[in-house]
Formats: sequence, structure tokens, C-alpha cells
Amino acid sequence: MSAAAFAASPRAIAEHARQLRRDVVTMIHRAGDGHPGGALSAADIVATLYFGLMRVDPARPDWPDRDRFVLSKGHSCPVLYAALARRGYFDPAILPTLRTLGSPLQGHPDMRKTPGVDMTTGSLGHGISLGAGMAAAGRLQDRSFEVFVVTGDGELNEGLAWEGAVSAARFGLDRLHVFVDNNGWQSDGRIEDVSGMCGIARRFEAFGWHVQEIDGHDPAAIIAAVEAGRAAPGRPHAVVARTVEGKGVPFMEGDNSWHKRVPTAVELAEALKALGGMP
Repeated sequence: MSAAAFAASPRAIAEHARQLRRDVVTMIHRAGDGHPGGALSAADIVATLYFGLMRVDPARPDWPDRDRFVLSKGHSCPVLYAALARRGYFDPAILPTLRTLGSPLQGHPDMRKTPGVDMTTGSLGHGISLGAGMAAAGRLQDRSFEVFVVTGDGELNEGLAWEGAVSAARFGLDRLHVFVDNNGWQSDGRIEDVSGMCGIARRFEAFGWHVQEIDGHDPAAIIAAVEAGRAAPGRPHAVVARTVEGKGVPFMEGDNSWHKRVPTAVELAEALKALGGMP
């Protein structure tokens, strides 16, 4: 697959996202551990980036001019692993090895072990700073790549996230795109009840970012947001994507018990039926 192999339509991207969701619930069931809720809420964003927007070449994971992706909310890695497999970085037959001893697919992404992973993540709140560093490096090296970060809304509790936001704006890192998976939940409860982290868009605006708010489950809106960001030079771009935890599986949607929980065999079958069949 070449760097230009995918420029899928929004409808095709939606089908890719359904496949990623099927992979996620199956992987976590087989592993007996994992975080399905946030992986499912981010599936449309990840699918749109990998199948509609990002310039990458699975045959050359280390291609210097590839676009970079940082999954700041590293516990949601099953959706990233599924995207990498379906995009051609490795055989999807490896997906069932999630969290098993010796597997390249561990509970958080590891750039040293997994083809296509650009940054090791897991400690929350680091993604924006990491993305800013990558974007700055690209500028210094006169590279044309863009950097895409997906962060959870809960991890914006971390001060480091806003230190990264300050730096990105200060240096005008306009090839940095940050998607906030704004599903309204973190591990301990609703964002508004735990940290009061409301008005996320206004906060990024106050730090000098170009900001948009969109439906995070609409591939066409995600594509349009990135295109609008590209047309607004001189500032980093934040996209606050309104999402639903557990999206695509009715009994998981909006239920924070699925932040970290494993579907039973019966629940897996029900989830797969809702998602259109077996993975």
C-alpha cells in the first residue's frame, strides 16, 4: 500500500470504523482485559485519520515524511491496533494476541514493539506536548508532515496538557491537529463532576489555538475540520469532537462502567450483532 492508497469517502470511512469497533470488542473479550468505552468513542476519529486523511505508507513505517499520530489516551489502544492492522502495517491475525505475553500489542502503545506506532503513550496528559515536539522537529528539519493527536477530555485535567498548548501556540505550530475525544467521562465519573473541565473549546481559544467543535462520529465533519485547520495558518488546531462513550454498541453507550470492563461471550455476540456481524 502506498502513501496515497487511501482517500476514502465518508461512507467508506464509516464502514472502516464499524470494523474497528468489531475488532475492539473482540480483542478485549479474548484478552480478558481492556478499555472498550473510550476506544469505541474514538473509532470514527481514528478511522477518518487513517483511511481518509493521513499520509502514511505501511510498507515504510519509518518513512521520514509520513504524518505522525499520537494516541495520548493510550489505554484506548485497541482501536489504534485495529486501524494499523486494517491499514496494512501488520496481519490482522495478530489482533487476538492483545495483552498476551510476548505480543507486540500490549495494554498501551509501544513504538519499539508495534509497527506504525509513532509514540509510546500511557501516562495521561502527555500527548499534546509530544505532538508539539514532533511538529517543531518537522519544522526544524524542513519536513512537510502533519501531526495528529487524540486526547481524552478527562486527561485535560493534567497541567502538562496546557503547558503543551502554550508552547504549540507560542511557536505557531500550524501542522499540529489535536482532537479531543469529548465523551464527557473519565474513569471516576463525569468530567463536570470530577474536575469541572467544561468549556474546552474556550480554553483552547484562550491559549491562542484555532478551534472547532464538531460531531466526532461524522467522518465528513472530521475531514472538514482538518481542512479548515489547514486553511488557518499560524496557529495549532484543536477539534473538540463530541462523542459517546461505547459508541456503536447500544448497551455500552453512555455507560461509564465500560470504561474498563470485559464483555462476556453473550455480550460479545450482542455487540457484534449491533455492529453488523463477525470481525
